[in-house]
Parts: sequence; C-alpha cells; structure tokens
Amino acid sequence: MSLTLPPLALYIHLPWCVRKCPYCDFNSHERDGALPETAYLAALRQDLREEVPDAQGRPIGSLFFGGGTPSLLSPDFYAELLGMLRTRLHFAEDIEITLEANPGTVEQQRFEGFHRAGINRLSLGIQSFNDRHLRALGRIHGSREAIRAAEQARAAGFDNLNLDLMHALPDQQQDEALADLAQAIALSPAHISWYELTIEPNTSFYRAPPPQPDNDAMADTEAAGFALLAGAGYRRYEVSAFARDGRQCRHNLNYWTFGDYLALGAGAHGKVTRPDRGTILRYRKTRLPTHYLAADGQRRLDSQDIATAERPLEFLLNALRLPGGVPEALFSERTGLPLTTLEPALTRLRRDGLITPGRLACTETGLRFLNRVLGAFQP
Repeated sequence: MSLTLPPLALYIHLPWCVRKCPYCDFNSHERDGALPETAYLAALRQDLREEVPDAQGRPIGSLFFGGGTPSLLSPDFYAELLGMLRTRLHFAEDIEITLEANPGTVEQQRFEGFHRAGINRLSLGIQSFNDRHLRALGRIHGSREAIRAAEQARAAGFDNLNLDLMHALPDQQQDEALADLAQAIALSPAHISWYELTIEPNTSFYRAPPPQPDNDAMADTEAAGFALLAGAGYRRYEVSAFARDGRQCRHNLNYWTFGDYLALGAGAHGKVTRPDRGTILRYRKTRLPTHYLAADGQRRLDSQDIATAERPLEFLLNALRLPGGVPEALFSERTGLPLTTLEPALTRLRRDGLITPGRLACTETGLRFLNRVLGAFQP
C-alpha cells in the first residue's frame, strides 16, 4: 500500500520563560533582561528556508506558538513573523493560530496586540486557581491574576480561548481540584485542558517528589471532574481535552490523527510524510537557544525515517487518545500499511472489550487501561 499526503500544520517554539517550573520538562530556559527578538526572527527566517520544500504545496491548517512562554515576546515580533510566514507558506483561509500565554506575563494592551497581529486562539497556562497550589507548582501568578488574564483575553477579542489546568497536585484534595474546574467553567472558555500532574525525569519534582493523591483518589477525582465538565457542555474529545461544540483544538487533532507538522525554533520537533519515497521523517531542531541562534545553515538534527515496524504503534499512540478514535481506513492512509498489520492484537483487544468493533477507538474501559492497550501493539 502507498502513503497518502496528510494535512499539514506548523509548530514554532519560543524557548524562554521567566522561571522554570519544578514539574516542567519542556525545552524552556530562564532569561533575564530583554529577549533577542531581532536575532531570533533572523534565525527563524533562515530555518524556514529548510522547511518550505516539505510543505509540498499543502496549506497550513494550524499554527501553534509553544514554549517556554511565547507571550514574553512582543506583539510586533509576532506581526513581523506572521507576515514573513505568509510570504513563504500557504496559509489556509480559516487557519487556527494559537499562542500560549501565562498570567503574569501579559496585560490588556499586550493581548490586544497579539490579536491584531493575527493570532486567533489563546491558550492560558492557569494550572490552578488555588494560591497554595500555584506556589507549590512554582508559578509566577496568583489566582486573581489568572482570573483577570482570562477576562482580559476575552475583552481583547479572543473568543477561542483555552484554559490549561492540572490535577493530582501536591496535597490536593478532590474538592480543591473540582473547585479549579468550577472556576474555569465560570469563565466560559471555548476549551479546557485538564491534565494529571506527572513527574518527569530531569525536573525538580523528579529529584524531590512531592506527595500526590493515590491512584484511587485520582480516579475518583477524574470521574467527578469529567461529569462536571460534561454537565457544563464541555465534551471530552481527547484524554485530557474538553471543548464546546466546534471548538476542539485543530492543531492537536492533527497530531492525534498522525498528520504532518513542520517545525521552527529551538528544540522544535517535526514530522513529514514523503509519499514519493514511501517514508515518514521525524526530526528536531537545535535545542539550546544560544546554539540555535549561532547556527550557520542547517538546524535540523536527528532526522530519521520512522521504521516500518514502528509505524503502527506511532499511529496508535496518538489516535487511541481520542475517545471517538479514528476510522480504520485512516490507519492505512497515514502509515501505508494494511489494517491486518495490527493483528492478532486488534482482534484480541476487541474480544476483551477494550477496542470498539469497526473503528480504531478504545472503549471506556480501554481508555482507563490505555497503556495496556498500547502495549499489545509493541513491535
């Protein structure tokens, strides 16, 4: 079977932050003083030259500015960058352009500037509305700043607004986690992300793990939270993502359905399908901001084709995070492999009631035991 060319997105990484949070394992770097906006823009311009051929004429359906804390850079930076991108790439007419922002790094005029620059979706890193938990997470904002940031974003014209929240926080009780959700719902965003705090290697929390709720308590909190969100009109469409109708994050849906994405910026990761070669390429960019800025020419590192034997699990690691799953035909379109490649594991998991018949989707039980389901497809 042959590969088909999937939809295309663009991810751009802005690696600087005010302070590294103790749970963060992202490519983020504390920066004192002014950010090197002019130099970074020049580096992105060079970087873009390498990416343009892999667009292969496709429109960019979504663009995501992640970090780090992208809202530390000025609206003028984004206006110039978006203008540059539009001259080299074909943006879809209805392109979704998301900027991650943290309370404490923005004010009303800055939000308005981002909106004028062409950003049409904002993702606010709230994490909690509880001051005690915010301090434990090392956040630079308080609960009042979080609420004010959401209100100011709405006033600036961002009707497509996501609030990021976390649960299973150090010493967090269920009523506190649900109070965070209730406050988020009261702000009426289009989208809420509700993640479980996981302790990752190379973080302060990994070196000194904080006390967290046990697995049973976390499961009870999740069930109560899911019910609260559903009752407020937020449909769960991914393991940790909830949206009002028509407000799902298109950029993340592209990831979860094994679409392609170009990558710009320090440490950014990309994926490109090349049907003419029968290959799917993964790559990343130079990680350290100083090295990225100093690079003369190619910034792609670790470019590697996904081995044929690894494609099924790579596809399912994303697709099975969606409660609705994906059509069976999408597996062959995106991997170039027949559905029978998933046997005998697929039949066995359906027999065990973990995957639905006729579709690549976990049952409710399968979602609770997602690691077991995915483990069945290990090459």
